[in-house]
Amino acid sequence: MIISKNVFLKIILLLTLITLLAPKTYGSSSDEEKYKYLDLFGQVFDRVRSSYVEEVTDQELIEKAIDGMLSGLDPHSGFMNEEVFQEMQMDTEGKFGGLGIEITMEEGFVKVIAPIEDTPAYEAGVLAGDYIIQIDETPVFGLTLNEAVELMRGKKGESIVITISRANTEPFEIEIIRDYIKIRSVKSDVLNNIGYLRITSFNEQTESGLLDVIKKIEKENQIKGYVLDVRSNPGGLLTQAVKVTDIFLERGEIVSTRGRDKKDIRRYRAKKSDRTNGKPLVVIIDGGSASASEIVAGALQDHKRAIIIGTQSFGKGSVQTIIPFQVSNSDNLTGIRLTTARYYTPSGESIQGKGIVPDIIIEQGEFESFDYKRFSESDLKDSLDKDNDEGLEEKNDNEDNEDNGLSEFEKRLELDYQLRRAFDLVKGVSLFNEIQE
Repeated sequence: MIISKNVFLKIILLLTLITLLAPKTYGSSSDEEKYKYLDLFGQVFDRVRSSYVEEVTDQELIEKAIDGMLSGLDPHSGFMNEEVFQEMQMDTEGKFGGLGIEITMEEGFVKVIAPIEDTPAYEAGVLAGDYIIQIDETPVFGLTLNEAVELMRGKKGESIVITISRANTEPFEIEIIRDYIKIRSVKSDVLNNIGYLRITSFNEQTESGLLDVIKKIEKENQIKGYVLDVRSNPGGLLTQAVKVTDIFLERGEIVSTRGRDKKDIRRYRAKKSDRTNGKPLVVIIDGGSASASEIVAGALQDHKRAIIIGTQSFGKGSVQTIIPFQVSNSDNLTGIRLTTARYYTPSGESIQGKGIVPDIIIEQGEFESFDYKRFSESDLKDSLDKDNDEGLEEKNDNEDNEDNGLSEFEKRLELDYQLRRAFDLVKGVSLFNEIQE
């Protein structure tokens, strides 16, 4: 018997899908119904392949079909072809090419979860919550997340123009120069014996980087407490979120993940001692804090180990598992990103769609300075100290013209309202503890 090429491909496709779906079947659908819809899929595949306005390869059709099946379930599941899978492996190591943004799909448009600090997108002014509605000349509406990502990828040094829709503003364009990005996931500073710890993302270097800076800070300063800043941190590796939280806890549950089966529960607990010796800790979060950032903030909040300030976090409380697949007769791997569980804080609350609500809500703002003269007792008429204050006004005028020797971090503190409040809070808690002692 002679089988035509079209029929042969159709049979191969059906057998492949049956093999993928057959091992475990859920729900009330019978095998007969399953095979009926697989047959329907084969018919559609065959018709698209033969009748679509432009010629499409079998590989393209099958990859798009798989991606459609996954992305149709939720915004975070999807298919990764060989190129994307390799780049994903580079992402978790902290080095990759692109713009430097964590994104999701919402209402047909690309939504920015957060720009990663010190990346082209961050420097260009992309903000958490922005919607990307056009990439160069291509409208985003109607694209899958993978298709949008592919359009934003490109060679180092190439420019890309994205059109941004932002609340309370008209849509506007931002030009970004693509670059290879080496993420420095941990930054630090010290001011008035208060340590500042900034985590920009959770990759394979985060825990070790954080331990190194804490060790250095403790060695060189008499630290009173810490500010942990995870604003605009889109997350990353679950294992790193657990290890970072463990740095600040003595014991107890950090996070649990719960899958489809009620028995499919995994709990992650603190195993090491608090590396900061219980010093006051304030964590700053915002709408760009997602996933791993929310795990850290939620655990420290539930254990009352830290005071959480800022604004409500993003609310990405789902677990994605990377499952590799090898294409026949190829050494390269493809893979799928599949949502397999949800995160729960130690108190049993789901993060998904809710996020972390700060203990103290502090909206971001800027300090305002006013030109006014400070008055004191010595300014009053016939003050006892009047004669001794001659030349004081001239001295003060000279001081106002000086830079006062502020460091770059101090200058930033003058503009960053949330950060300033965090430092004040650590200082206050430290002082209270000293009084209690």
